[in-house]
Amino acid sequence: MSPDVARPVRRLAMISLHTSPLDQPGTGDAGGMNVYVIELARRLARQGIEVDVFTRATSSALPPVVEAADGVQVRHVHAGPYEGLSKDELPGQLCVFAREVLRTEAAQPRGHYDAVHSHYWLSGQVGALARDRWGVPLVHTMHTMARVKNESLAEGDTPEPEARVIGEQQVVEAADVLVANTDIEAKQLINLYDADPGRVEVVHPGVDLEVFRPAPQAAARAALGLPADAQVVLFAGRIQPLKAPDVLLRAVAVLLEREPALRDRLVVPVVGGPSGSGLEHPESLAELTAALGLGDVVRFVPPVAQSQLAQWYAAATLVAVPSYNESFGLVAAEAGACGTPVVAAAVGGLPTVVRDGRSGLLVDTHDDADWAHALGRVLTEPGLHDRLAAGAAAQAREFSWDATATAMLETYERARQLMRAEVTA
Repeated sequence: MSPDVARPVRRLAMISLHTSPLDQPGTGDAGGMNVYVIELARRLARQGIEVDVFTRATSSALPPVVEAADGVQVRHVHAGPYEGLSKDELPGQLCVFAREVLRTEAAQPRGHYDAVHSHYWLSGQVGALARDRWGVPLVHTMHTMARVKNESLAEGDTPEPEARVIGEQQVVEAADVLVANTDIEAKQLINLYDADPGRVEVVHPGVDLEVFRPAPQAAARAALGLPADAQVVLFAGRIQPLKAPDVLLRAVAVLLEREPALRDRLVVPVVGGPSGSGLEHPESLAELTAALGLGDVVRFVPPVAQSQLAQWYAAATLVAVPSYNESFGLVAAEAGACGTPVVAAAVGGLPTVVRDGRSGLLVDTHDDADWAHALGRVLTEPGLHDRLAAGAAAQAREFSWDATATAMLETYERARQLMRAEVTA
């Protein structure tokens, strides 16, 4: 089908195969990508774009279509068994999923969708097929990349399979435009996947500044049952080796050896659930907590809704993001928007989100002692916490989903121009 590139983008097919934007972040495979997909879709809809999000159905009870917001529909595609499939088993369902996506479009008038935006490599495989069948441009966001993850594996974590590397390379070659979250990710696409620099666009994700904003710490702590005078070191995210919550716990143990007087006031909430390779040993973090003698300090909290997560950020003295890799670092951005300093690993997109010495501290290693030193500085160094808190709130204003949506619309139009040039060449 020949593309109608003269018409502006009015209707978008968004593909998020392996995780639904309706899922609770912090559970299973749901995380920052889920937030990205639903928030971007909502903001695009506010600008007059109709968005259909295709995702795999994981329960027979799910309705075929859910209206997630005005102008945003989530379509549950039946592909494989509803439950029991791991992410590594999903490639076997790509053909079925793609067939159902194409069938949905075939029931509409010709030229129903103006562009495809796929998220993660599995969705990119489907998006590439839809691009060629519908004659519309494919914009793809990786979110994470196998070669990047394999270069910075946590100890004992499982490398990403070669099949994923090959699949990602195919998507890089098929996409009209690749969206990178940061300049660093753009360079990784170019250097590790030989992406055409002229087809890579950097668009920062955003933060819902209506939900994540500075709030009185005392009120947040009272609502969550935290002591008013506590030193609260928060971890929020999926519990898996990549996110490195174990690094934080070991650092806390070292910190308490150095500063035993902190123990009576220190609280370390871990907000999130096991995910990915963390599901292989779901009790491992609790076992580590006991082995380190931190049972009186650490609190495990199940994943919470965005509004309550904002309360946790507001209640925290600092938020720790010790990940081995982050394509952006949404937790760090959300915490900063609440005016809470972040101590983060200097990896991936985190140096974009956290400005060392201004909105938080960056740690160049995952060494227990280095992390203990950084945490201790924010907790005990006079004036540092307040200075970083002010800087975090100021920097967070640079990230908004409305700005992301506006930049993405420009990216869709660029993809259409590139496709037109390809067709007429």
